[in-house]
Amino acid sequence: MKPFVKWAGGKRQLVAILQEELPERFDTYYEPFLGGGALFFSQLPQKAAISDINSHLINAYTIIRDELPCLLQALSRHQNTPDYFYAIRAQDPTTLSKVEQASRFIFLNRTCFNGLYRENKKGKFNTPFGKYKNPNILDATNLTAIHGYLNEKSISISCHDYKKVRSTAQKGDFVYLDPPYVPLTPTANFSSYTKQGFTLQDQEDLAALFKELSHKGVKAMLSNSNTEIVRELYRGFDIKTVSAKRAINCKGGSRGEEPNEVIVRNY
Repeated sequence: MKPFVKWAGGKRQLVAILQEELPERFDTYYEPFLGGGALFFSQLPQKAAISDINSHLINAYTIIRDELPCLLQALSRHQNTPDYFYAIRAQDPTTLSKVEQASRFIFLNRTCFNGLYRENKKGKFNTPFGKYKNPNILDATNLTAIHGYLNEKSISISCHDYKKVRSTAQKGDFVYLDPPYVPLTPTANFSSYTKQGFTLQDQEDLAALFKELSHKGVKAMLSNSNTEIVRELYRGFDIKTVSAKRAINCKGGSRGEEPNEVIVRNY
């Protein structure tokens, strides 16, 4: 099993490092900034609560769990051409069925430029066509495996703000937090996973939540950028520096590895 979408800030390349930093034991696994779920799919916990504020993403997870045959049929009808792509992108998702919404979401993610999911201030997907020769739009094997896992284990899927974990996670549980990162530079301000964005105030609120979870006895791990702001927000916790390529960058030469991320733990 692997993520069925490519997601800005995804953790596929850091999974091995993140796994080394996980607690030896925990009860329920929580991931409230789910995205592509690279760590989640690498762990396959028996009991988990996964969530994200992006309703299109969560709908796709739900449809994979509940209506996979219909989704596979819908995905098989897509075409990898610019005209078709822009016609699908121009659709109003609210006029589509939940299965059609999930199919549209996965198709656009697989065929758009760099796999970058981005919404403008009106909440509309606005990434251009990716010009891939043979994108894997219909990965039936992986989707079928995910469908089986989500139905066999105790996995809740929901769409809500990350702050809800404050009232749901209990002592002995584990929470992995992977928010939109603090920009490394003043101009690197990408946070448009949803039209709301993610501000410095949001980062401060998240740090306060991290401390609350710690006081409750919840084991928490967080990924973010290696910046003074982040180090100050999480001062007093275990902070490990790691290197990761910046996948969302239109200039390939700007994707080099450097110690640009941190893993923060309260255990």
